[in-house]
Amino acid sequence: MDGPEGSTGQPAPADRSHRSSVSSVGARAADVLVYLADDSMVPLAVENLPSLSAHELHRAIREVLQLPDIALDAFALWLVSPLLEVQLKPKHQPYKLGRQWQELLLRFTDAPDDDVAMDEPSLQFRRNVFFPKRRELQIHDKEVLRLLYEEAKGNVLAARYPCDVEDCEALGALVCRVQLGPYQPGQPTACALREKLDSFLPAHLCKRSHGLFAAFRGRGAKAGTGEQGLLNAYRRVQEVAGSDGEREASLSPHYRAYLLKCHELPFYGCAFFHGEIDKPAQGFLHRGGRKPVSVAISLDGVHVIDCREKHVLLGLRFQELSWDHTSPEEEESVLWLEFDGDNEGTPVNKLLKIYSKQAELMSSLIEYCIELSQAAEPAASQEAGPASASGSSPPPHQRPQLRRQGSVVCSRIQHLSTIDYVEEGETIKRVKPKRTTSFFSRQLSLGQGSYTVVQASDSLEQG
Repeated sequence: MDGPEGSTGQPAPADRSHRSSVSSVGARAADVLVYLADDSMVPLAVENLPSLSAHELHRAIREVLQLPDIALDAFALWLVSPLLEVQLKPKHQPYKLGRQWQELLLRFTDAPDDDVAMDEPSLQFRRNVFFPKRRELQIHDKEVLRLLYEEAKGNVLAARYPCDVEDCEALGALVCRVQLGPYQPGQPTACALREKLDSFLPAHLCKRSHGLFAAFRGRGAKAGTGEQGLLNAYRRVQEVAGSDGEREASLSPHYRAYLLKCHELPFYGCAFFHGEIDKPAQGFLHRGGRKPVSVAISLDGVHVIDCREKHVLLGLRFQELSWDHTSPEEEESVLWLEFDGDNEGTPVNKLLKIYSKQAELMSSLIEYCIELSQAAEPAASQEAGPASASGSSPPPHQRPQLRRQGSVVCSRIQHLSTIDYVEEGETIKRVKPKRTTSFFSRQLSLGQGSYTVVQASDSLEQG
């Protein structure tokens, strides 16, 4: 089969259990269950399931849900299990890929044999990794907005999208508005929100105290910082103009507001992969080890996320990196990322080594995202042309990324164990570098803001 495009790695919020998408198979007909982002199901009775393509199933789902044409580009079919996630190409045949699932697990995961034998994928209708955020802003259909909102909410609550506390509260407030209606003074109280706080905030922000001191805090006690901050943000949610009934019934503005807030996160809409990186050597014995990471790849770039600490370790646009992958037969597969940095104040070039059986998938996805981005640039420039000529403000899709000091979305290069090197002749030396070429040839073609190598000169300066 062709290499699957899409993400592999940690399960999404709705993937907590094994679920089959084929409930019965006969000689010609089958009942297929397709799962949506809110964990609801779309049952489909189809003919000739083994030969049915993802494109044909996608069309059937759109007809059942009565979605507009833009849903063809906004969503894709995925095969998902607790061990692996794969976005399907339109020509893929989901049934046949499902039959090959164990082969895919052995190839792209380190799961134990027992887990591989028990794992079974479900068919899911989820956001297309290759759908640009600028086009998402053009959507007005309420059901499409709702599906995108539900998926983004699930990723925030599961901490797949790391967020600062302030942003978690702002996003949680919009969830409150969608689920509880417009804010009414005194209802709900902060203590009432506490009872279902994990419906609004990520689990690591909902930790409640236990033991002796918790017993003395009754239902009327002072609210914790999580629920009080959420309540304050809920109070600030803006309502659309109109009658009380119209404001309560119209949820589309709040779906859109949630998505706009998520667009500020640099990894929104990414495909996620599982990997490990070396820890910096610590202590007298220079002990290191490895830490698990998620590698998030989208049309905008690559982000390496610390799975345990819920923050970004490294964020790079494609213009800022070179990359490659190696898959030696007797060693581990590795994705290599090369980027500019400094060593004791001197500009250097750094290599980050990401160990993953999904390195080949990640490398292919980076290459394809770059191709799509380059193809989309002329169209995007034409769309932005009139606005730029008139001197008006930038279009909404150029929203700035979060730059809050200490933000979880900022890179923490000091937490990485990288290789600083220079290429001299045919020898790679791990020294303060004076090099004239990149170690890797795979990179975005040079242009404004492109990744630059450190040039050999009398005084080394960042390019």
